[in-house]
Amino acid sequence: MITIQDLTRISDHEWEIPKTFRSDMRVPVRLFATRELLEQIMGDKSLEQAVNAATLPGLVGHVVVMPDMHQGYGFPIGGVAATKFPQGVVSPGGIGYDINCGVRLLASSIEAEAAAPEMNTLANLLNKYCPSGVGVEGVVHVNVPELERVMREGARWARKNGFANETDLAHTEEGGCIEGANAAKVSDRAKARGREQIGSVGAGNHFVEVDVVEAIFDLETARAFGLYAGCLVAQIHCGSRGLGHQVCTDYVQEFQGAVRRYGIVLPDRELVCAPMDSPEGQAYLGAMRAAANFAFANRQILAHSIRRAFEETFAGKEKGWHLSQVYDICHNMGKLEIHEVDGERIKVCVHRKGATRAFGPGSPSLPPEYQQTGQPVLVPGSMGTASWVLAGTEESMLRSFGSSCHGAGRTMSRAKAKHDVRGEDLRRGLEERGIHIRAGSMSGLAEEAPQAYKDVDAVVETVTAVGIARKVARLRPLAVIKG
Repeated sequence: MITIQDLTRISDHEWEIPKTFRSDMRVPVRLFATRELLEQIMGDKSLEQAVNAATLPGLVGHVVVMPDMHQGYGFPIGGVAATKFPQGVVSPGGIGYDINCGVRLLASSIEAEAAAPEMNTLANLLNKYCPSGVGVEGVVHVNVPELERVMREGARWARKNGFANETDLAHTEEGGCIEGANAAKVSDRAKARGREQIGSVGAGNHFVEVDVVEAIFDLETARAFGLYAGCLVAQIHCGSRGLGHQVCTDYVQEFQGAVRRYGIVLPDRELVCAPMDSPEGQAYLGAMRAAANFAFANRQILAHSIRRAFEETFAGKEKGWHLSQVYDICHNMGKLEIHEVDGERIKVCVHRKGATRAFGPGSPSLPPEYQQTGQPVLVPGSMGTASWVLAGTEESMLRSFGSSCHGAGRTMSRAKAKHDVRGEDLRRGLEERGIHIRAGSMSGLAEEAPQAYKDVDAVVETVTAVGIARKVARLRPLAVIKG
């Protein structure tokens, strides 16, 4: 059992579990959190998971944990770890089951006040055009050869098929396509699960949301992002659906044997891993990238559906209904990147599980219009609370492998939330606050109650206080579509 007394306090927002805490740790654990957030974290096993993660072969720097951390599978959600390429390991548990779960933000110049009479219509159309729920089919069905093209090309496939424009791709992490995807390493079972799910949201904490830009904190950066106070924006939060989940399931099972073959000793079997340059590691990396590309295509099709709903609602009534893409980011990914560690620039595999890439100004991977601002960092709230748009910083490149938080982070299990919250009461309360709710089930709605999550404002205050992101805009929800 790890207590706050076991941590070394660096500042009001930063703590460390030293490498000496346990003899099998290869690197220290660095935590970004206030004492209040740490006390919330103590309610689960996420700190123990962070220490366990610090035992993986090939780690460099620190294991970094964000203020929205909570218990996950193997790694804590909110964890960032980098292993040296190519001998270091890759761990599916450090990337997550929903590979390339991510967030996309679309911006308009429609004023929320003028749009208010049409919000009920817009919510209905979004619910109609953006299928959501467990096992639900998407708006695009493909055969297996076409699915394999989706997994190779990602959002580029959507562009070729009329669902995207060039700016969408430019404003997507990695241009919407991770190189090195290998559809042949994705199982038939995974392909069967994904083949009919392109353009769907799923369930759990996934959503489509319409927000108003409630406040601007950096006017110049907001303008570069296309954000204007008082105007509508749309968010998508989803990932690779059943396909990505099955890829993770398959390789967690496969890696149980790999750790024995390579003599890797682990404190938790959920941390199973394989060297990146091993056949098993290469197979997983290829399959993981294929699932990531599927997720990019999925969110792109959903963006197309949201544009359709906005056009049908506002065309001929309101100006500025066209939706431009601000950015699309991943928060369950393993990426090969160059980072400076102990004064040396080295190639590493950055595992980001429930953590968002937050590259700073001047990063060559950013489009020209974001070279001065840094990367948009999208931090969704918890249905009924604010969401945030931040920007990556030079400090994030030095302190967190170019990473930041990804959301509010749970404090209550889904089972407890369903026990403590009545979905009907929650929906009524949100609608009384002017938030239009469309949900597939009341129990599913209860699982995602705002009180089941940390205070997203406190999470954002923490990452901005330590300098790994800076505030750009705060968003307030007006309509939420849940599975």
